[in-house]
Order: sequence, then structure tokens, then C-alpha cells
Amino acid sequence: MDLTRLSLRTRVFLFFAALALGNLVALVAGLWFGFTRLGDPELLNAMVIGGAVAGFVILGLIAWIWFLFDENVAKPIERLSGMLRARTTAEIEGDMDADIARYLGDLAPAAASVTRHLSETRNALTEAVQRETTRLAQEKERLEALLSDVPVGVLLCTADHQLAFYNGQAVELLGSAHAPGLDRRVFDYLNQPPIAHAYDRLLATEDPDAASDLLCSTKAEGRVLAARMRLLSEGEDHHLSARPGYVLTLRDVSGDMASHAQREQLMDELFDRIRRPAAALQSLIGVLTADDGPAPGPERDRVREAANSEAHHLSAAIHEFFERHEANRADWWPLAMIRASDLGQAVAARVTAEGGAILPVTAGLMLRCEGFEMVALLAGLVRKLTGRRGFRLEITEDGPGALIALEWEGAPVPISELERWLDQPLDVGLEDVTGHRVLTTHAAEIWPEKLGDTRARLCIPLREARHVTKRPKPVPRAVVYDFELLARERVAEIADTPLTDLTYVVFDTETTGLLPTEGDEIVQIAAVRIVNGRRIDTEVFDTLVDPKRSIPPGSTEVHGISNAMVEGAPDIAKVGRDFHRFAEGAVLIAHNAPFDMEFLHRKEVAIGERFDHPILDTVLLSAVVFGQSESHTLDALTHRLGITIPEEARHTAIGDTVATADAFLKMLPALQARGLRTFGELVAELRKHGRLIKDLNG
Repeated sequence: MDLTRLSLRTRVFLFFAALALGNLVALVAGLWFGFTRLGDPELLNAMVIGGAVAGFVILGLIAWIWFLFDENVAKPIERLSGMLRARTTAEIEGDMDADIARYLGDLAPAAASVTRHLSETRNALTEAVQRETTRLAQEKERLEALLSDVPVGVLLCTADHQLAFYNGQAVELLGSAHAPGLDRRVFDYLNQPPIAHAYDRLLATEDPDAASDLLCSTKAEGRVLAARMRLLSEGEDHHLSARPGYVLTLRDVSGDMASHAQREQLMDELFDRIRRPAAALQSLIGVLTADDGPAPGPERDRVREAANSEAHHLSAAIHEFFERHEANRADWWPLAMIRASDLGQAVAARVTAEGGAILPVTAGLMLRCEGFEMVALLAGLVRKLTGRRGFRLEITEDGPGALIALEWEGAPVPISELERWLDQPLDVGLEDVTGHRVLTTHAAEIWPEKLGDTRARLCIPLREARHVTKRPKPVPRAVVYDFELLARERVAEIADTPLTDLTYVVFDTETTGLLPTEGDEIVQIAAVRIVNGRRIDTEVFDTLVDPKRSIPPGSTEVHGISNAMVEGAPDIAKVGRDFHRFAEGAVLIAHNAPFDMEFLHRKEVAIGERFDHPILDTVLLSAVVFGQSESHTLDALTHRLGITIPEEARHTAIGDTVATADAFLKMLPALQARGLRTFGELVAELRKHGRLIKDLNG
């Protein structure tokens, strides 16, 4: 038997057990030797009683010494080793508690001194490295800022189609219930055939500069995306037998295709409806002008009436198509949303700079328009309105759009003069930008109106506007990446996979109670993802769940979730499916995992998925690192590791999840320092602590 595989406390216990057994054997042997030498049968009972008393005294004394040794030597050494390993491998601030080993002489102060010196050395090294990497960090920030504002979605994928990079625009385009995840397959979000075919086609070309244009669609909404794929260039570390990853840029063309289809339909209908009346009109005119045409009279009048009717239909059709063309024209030009107040202030500033004055009065609207050109048009009109005063710019809501009204005190503008103004170039630095050009861009028109006897105005309607909201939808700017994923070699068996190469999903649940067998249900699930040894801040799952039953007041006092909060929330069937997709291909981690997994396992039929993931429990991990004698509650674990849980986040699913994830990341180097480098090695070690909590890996 290899005693080195046993824990220190077990070996100490075996030592004292052997010592007790040896003492008992020696006592029995001594009594037997004395009895045989004396040869007096009457002394047997006395010797047995004396031996029994002596044996119990010896056992009691050895047990008492073992207990003192276990409490004051074995346990402190185990705790001290766990703290040393944790402080050596994880960045834990604060001094060690020397009182835990007060009977070990100078060992605890020496260990504290070593860890303090190690911390100081690590801080000095960190500062030196930070000084040397400041420039690289700045370059990284600039690159992230640049990529976050690229107007197309960008995905960087490994050779086996796992995501290693994505930007905010890609999150919007993919449109999944949850953001994309690093080390997730791109086929979870985009349909596979076009992408796989384009990748194989690029590989077959053996041209590193080749690119492939393709159309693909999202799985969530069926949105059509125009994509371009380009293989990554082979670096120095690239294996000749390995296939390269690729970059995929995405652009939403659903709207372009719809607009194109509308224009094609409009043109087809235009030709169909104009061709026939035009042909009929041409024939009728030919009849009227022919030498052998009908003589003046009823027959000629009927031909003339038919020609007039066809001309009327042709004119009506042309007018209708013109209006439809004008209505759709604004969709062909990219216009941004700007605040009406900003437009008004910009016009006022431009007019004031030119020596004039105007009062802007605007509603709380967002306008779809080209602000720079519209300011130039309005300021130019004010400049042309010489001899007028009391200018006022009013922007009001007008149905689905807005009405821009430029008012003044004085005579109205004749239409002929207004048309001449609109034909002149605006002061924007380009000669071809005229007032007519600006109105055409916005599919708008302009007309003069008289207001009473002394005031007049010019009106410009805009087709699209909306009310200003206090909290507009944020524009996603984050870029998420881990380029080391491109070089990772995947292992077929999870037991042989290094711990650092695994993807983890740390999760926690809040429930109506502690007894799933008696009808308690989940009311909240939260989870975060850990990829390549770091927690991805943007990849978070956090949702309330309608338990379809009342939440007891006692449970609400613990986690703060009331019946009103879960009203209208999705049920466990939908949330369970979404969580299963979020955790697909990952190792699940929880604190006291059997409790949370029991709730999920009981709902597998309703969810339609099996939660057969590999599982790690931070209770067992804490026992491996710090020993079974320590407390392994989440509060105790985070306190030992120097992790602070904000009071408002404690006993919330997301707060406990983040704390559990950070605790796991701090314990991971300590586990590796003990030689536990693969998942299989770790699980084998966890099973030695089965009396604390059951390991769920079958």
C-alpha cells in the first residue's frame, strides 16, 4: 500500500493506531509471560483485570495524545499547506493567520514571511511587467476600439469552426437569445452548409489570398447575411498537417433584398400597366390621323373619347408610380437619426454666426435626416429671406414623421423665387449639392404658407421620426476574443483533457424552497462562461423563471425574488432549453452541485434535454485544496481566497455565480500545483472526499 497517497491526517491516525496496537500487544505478551512463569492459576483473573484496566488507560492516553496531535499539528499543517499553495498560485491579498499553527513553533511565522516576501516580489514583478507592457495595452485598446466600430460583424473561427473572436455588430446580426460564446461552434448561430462549403472551397484553392463571397442565414431569425470568408495566414507555429482558421465578415442584406424586390416589382408593374394603354393610345391616334380614318361624326367622337380615356389612365398610372417611387426613395439612401433639438441648435448657431437670429422651438423627437445638409438648407433659406425678421424654427410631430416649419414676420415667398433658390448650390463645399438635391435625398418637398396677415412660413415634411426615450437601446461595442483558441489541439476524451483547455459554465439557482421532492421549483438561473482560464464578462445567462406556484415569504427574504417579479417570466421548459444551449459542450460548476442539479434533472422531460454534462463542485475542490477539516461554505471559501461578494449580490443567482467562478479560477492553479492537471485526475481526487458531498460524474 502506497501511504504517500493518503492524507497527512490519515497517516497520523494510522501511526497512533499502530502505536496503540503495539502497546496492547506488548501488554498482553508481558502478562502472558508473567503468568506462565508464576504458574499460579489464582492470579489469572487479577492479571486479566489489571491488563484490561492498563489497556484502557493506554488506549485512552494514546487517543488523547492523537487528538491533541491531530488538532494542533496535523490539522494546522494541512490548513497551512492549503493556504501556502493558494497564496503561491493565486493572487490573494492579506497576511496569513499565524494562530492556526501556534503550536508549531516558528513554522507559521516563517510561512507568513515567505508568502509576504512572495507577494512583494510578485507585486514588484507585476509593476515591472506592467511598465513594459503599457504600450502594448494601449495598442490593444486602440485595436479593440477600431474593431468595435467596424460597421460589419466580424467572426474569427478556428479550423473546427469554434469562435475565437466576435465584435458587437456580430452579436446584433446573429440575433440569438444569448450572445455568442467563445469556443462555441459558429453553426450554433449560422446555418452550416454555405459556410462549410465555402471553407472547403478555399482550402482546395491553396491560395492564401483567396476570399469567398457567400450568402448565409441566421438560425434564430432566418436573417439573410452577405458574408466574405478569408483563411488565416499560416504563422510560424502553424503545423503543416493542421488546417487554418478563417475570418468571416457579415453584413445584413435582408433589407437590401426586400428593397430590391420592391423596386423590381414596381418596375414590372410599371411596364405592364403603361405598355397596354400606351399601345392602345398609339393605335387610336393612328386611326384619328389616318387618311381613311372616320369622318367627323359620332364614330370619330367615340374614337376621340377612347383616346382621352386611355390618356387619362396613362397619366394616372404615371402619377401613381411617381408617388410610390418618391415614397420609397428615402430608403435607398442611408440617413441617421438625430435629435430635433440638436438640429434646431445647429441651425441657430449657423444663423447667429452669419449675423442673424432665429428661435428654435423643437419637440422631443428623433429625426431621420442628413443633419449637415439639412442645416445648410435651412440656414441658406434664412440668408435668402432678406428684409424679413422674427425668424422662428419649429419642429413638430406630424403623423409618423415630423414637420419642419421656418417662420418669419413679413411677406411670403413666391414659388418661382423659391424654386430659383433651391436650384442654387448650398454652402457645403460641393457645387452639386442644391436644395432640390437635399429634398430628393429625404424624399421630401417644400411649400410656402401664409400665417395670418403678418407672418409666413416654409414647410418641409420628414417621413420618419420617433419620440426621444430616456434609455435608448445601447449600441454593442465590446469585442470578445482569445486568439490562443486558434492553436489549441482538442483531446477526444475529456478525462485526458487539461483543466486549462476545458470550457466551464458556472451556474447557480434560486428556488422556492429546499425540497424539490415536495414541489419546490426554480425561480432564477444565472450562469457565466470560463474559457481558456478566464471569465468572459459579456457571456452571461441571467433570467427569472415562473415557478407556476407561490413563492413562500421565507424564501423571498433570502433571495429577494417575489411573486410579482416572476409574473410573466418564461417557464422552466423554455429557460431550461436556453440554459442547455448556453452550457452545451462545457463542464458545469456549482457550489453544492447536487442541490442545483436535482432541480434540473427533475425537469428534463419538460425541457426536452438531458443535463449529462461533466460536473465539478467547488465544495469538493475546496476540500482538496484546504483539507476536509475547514468550513466549505461559499462565504468561508471566498473569505479564504480574498473574494468579496457585495452584500446586495449575496444570495442572488448572479452574485453567487460570479463569486463561485472567481473562487474556481483562484483554486485552479493550486490544483495544478498538486499535480492534478487533467479532468480525470481531478475527478479521481474529488472522489476521495465523498463523505462531504457526492461527486456527480458517473
